[in-house]
Amino acid sequence: MTAVLFTCAGQRVDIVGAFRDAGATTVAADVNPLAPALYHADAYALVPRVDDDGYVAALRGIVDEHDVRLVVPLTDLDQSTLATRRDELGALLLLPDVDIVEQLSDKYRAHELFEERGVPSPPTWLPTHVPDDVPFPVLVKARVGFGSRHIYRAEHRDQLAFFLDYTPVESLVQVQLQGEEFSIDVFCDLEGRCLNAIPRTMIESKGGESIKGMTIRDERLIELARDTSEKLRLVGPANIQCFREPNGAHYVTDINPRFGGGFPLPLAAGGRYPDLALSLARGERPEPRLGDFREGIVMTRFFSDLSLTRNGDGTLKPFARAE
Repeated sequence: MTAVLFTCAGQRVDIVGAFRDAGATTVAADVNPLAPALYHADAYALVPRVDDDGYVAALRGIVDEHDVRLVVPLTDLDQSTLATRRDELGALLLLPDVDIVEQLSDKYRAHELFEERGVPSPPTWLPTHVPDDVPFPVLVKARVGFGSRHIYRAEHRDQLAFFLDYTPVESLVQVQLQGEEFSIDVFCDLEGRCLNAIPRTMIESKGGESIKGMTIRDERLIELARDTSEKLRLVGPANIQCFREPNGAHYVTDINPRFGGGFPLPLAAGGRYPDLALSLARGERPEPRLGDFREGIVMTRFFSDLSLTRNGDGTLKPFARAE
């Protein structure tokens, strides 16, 4: 069985469980002993904070202890660190090259990357370079961040000046698109070939994360995702967010090089992304299977819980409720 290490495991019980179902030995790491995903893995470890000098060394110790073959980051927090120091991990890291990771983490640099690689991106400016004839409404958006934090809509020039002064973070200004928003979950091999792309509607989201959606078979979106992921040479999972404007044009607004919050939907639709990841860890070269998924699968997410009790050594374990 292939051992997989999930970093910043947090609440991603869905991903850890899916890899277990695919036949992996799962090992979860997090700084927080109350991270639920720890207790759904075959083994877990508490590690230093991502910004601690000993973070990567701690992960390498886990890799050696459990004979880990694949490292899968589950949040944006440690992607740059791991991509920079991938040679120290001792296992395959499911991330693109560090320059792509770092550019995608900064939304203005991502916009520049998209334009450089021929990926359609909405008009975007730094605050000091907004043209006099900018078409309103526009969005003031944090350059670095997640969960739709620090996003403000400006209807006119005075509002734009107010929000640029109000926001506490470094920001950009972007034309607000008027069309329908989609998310596309892709998976690419180590050469940057897109193995599959599964578009889904955004029925409802909360805090920037999809909580309701439906898979759709839309050839234009599938091709947009394939073209985008291969132009950027993505590796492993990624979530591509885009809009289709009333005139039919598509614009990519954001790419997260990890499994998205809506991961259960492409999984239920038959994407088999954990199986593809395990194939890469075994040194295999799976062939692309674009369009191999079920359309019309609807996801609606809900809260769950996990009760823990203390072990004799002070660690925590799942609490078995009496019948």
